[in-house]
Amino acid sequence: MAANDTIADMLTRIRNAGLVRHQTTNVPATRMTHSIAKVLKNEGFIADFEETGEGIKRTLVLSLKYKGKNRQPIITALQRVSKPGLRVYSNRKELPRVLGGIGIAIISTSHGIMTDREARRQGIGGEVLCYIW
Repeated sequence: MAANDTIADMLTRIRNAGLVRHQTTNVPATRMTHSIAKVLKNEGFIADFEETGEGIKRTLVLSLKYKGKNRQPIITALQRVSKPGLRVYSNRKELPRVLGGIGIAIISTSHGIMTDREARRQGIGGEVLCYIW
């Protein structure tokens, strides 16, 4: 199935896999989903990811992280902010803080995909893709 909004598709797959406590989930591989997975790994929201397949059949296999005896997902919620029908941009002074800094906002900047903290540190704004906490 072809998805027009690959970021929303990725977030939904992660959300659904976390709800049923799956160890891994597959996401169609694009440059954008690869960059988002790299940010999620660096921030500690997922354990690891790897790319499998070739050509148009490439997928990212994301290993999800859980905590505690009851295996509560590390990712509590994911929220898509900028959508294909309504893009949301933010300059460096108005970058959002998610739950007072507990969560992260993933920003698409001219320097690549990064968290709100990193964009604030570099002094650049961009498109606010999603919130994760």
